[in-house]
Amino acid sequence: MSQNTSHARIVERLAKVCEYIDHHLDDVLNVETLCDVAHFSKYHFHRQFSAMMGISVYQYIQQIRLKRAAYQLVFNSQLTILDIALQAGFEHPESFNRAFKKRYLQSPSKFRLHPDWDSWHQQHHHIEFRKEITMDVVVKRIEEIPVAVIEHHGSPTRVMETVAKFITWRKTTGLSPITQSRSFGIVYHDPKSVPAEEFRFDVAGEVDAPIPEDNAFGIVNKTIRGGRYAVARHVGSRDAIGDTVYYLYQQWLPQHDEEPNDAPIFFHYMNLYPEVPEHELLTDVYLPIAG
Repeated sequence: MSQNTSHARIVERLAKVCEYIDHHLDDVLNVETLCDVAHFSKYHFHRQFSAMMGISVYQYIQQIRLKRAAYQLVFNSQLTILDIALQAGFEHPESFNRAFKKRYLQSPSKFRLHPDWDSWHQQHHHIEFRKEITMDVVVKRIEEIPVAVIEHHGSPTRVMETVAKFITWRKTTGLSPITQSRSFGIVYHDPKSVPAEEFRFDVAGEVDAPIPEDNAFGIVNKTIRGGRYAVARHVGSRDAIGDTVYYLYQQWLPQHDEEPNDAPIFFHYMNLYPEVPEHELLTDVYLPIAG
């Protein structure tokens, strides 16, 4: 067996372990179970995981639980910090406070009130498993969609600040109710291709009629252009949504002899985190195409 083949097999097995953890985040996760998932020897599992992932398996589990906790703190005000600590696997709020502050440099209570998303992104250890993917892509023709928008200008790491502001507007006014109106993200730039200060992204919600623009939230009216779109469904963490976007550009477009239209790509968020587990997130990626 070649070195490349052996490495690929180990990565594939580790991906299964991480997928199992993501699907069983509220369960008791022990080494024996994780070894059985991907047929690792318990004598070598810890070293293999740490060598390939850069962190230990227990650090990975804690990281995923703390990530969910961070989103719960900001976007689920009905949960107390104690509730969130218990869901993250901590028996005592003090130990949760220490672990959260060590990772994200803010206490849970401070993060809930004034989240520093820049620091959060710097500390969050996102792990990607690059693999060949094949997606079902559907060509749709849609009608234009009126939306209310908060325009985000600046670092992609601070998009969540804009999202939180937009959610507050939706809940306060009821003009684009989250449970009844579709939620979108309109992407003007590839975050990897422009300086952070030039990145543009619209956080959007469907509306029945134009909303007053003289509001304290900075909401503006826009329209998602109607027409032909190539639509691919992204399943799971939105940290990796770039894989789906690049699949459309790099593989689907040339294979189907299609050309992108002069309009931005947009995301339709079918559900929201942390209301559903991260592995259950569904996002339809709409790439405008000519015709």
